[in-house]
Amino acid sequence: MSAEHKSAITRAVRINGAEENLAATTIAELLSARGLDVRGIAVALNGQMVPRAAWPSTPLDDGDTVELVRAMQGG
Repeated sequence: MSAEHKSAITRAVRINGAEENLAATTIAELLSARGLDVRGIAVALNGQMVPRAAWPSTPLDDGDTVELVRAMQGG
């Protein structure tokens, strides 16, 4: 399968409780596609925290649940 065709495939993923169809294949691609500043962001995939260093190699599959949490400053 060509890279162009592969990227056109979407997967149904639940992100922070909302079902979305994504072309992103990894956590890093998801964050980039959303244009997020990743400083202070934590990511959980199917209830397990994913270390930042693993984002580029952690695949997203149909039916996955992703939680994106941003650390907030304050007290």
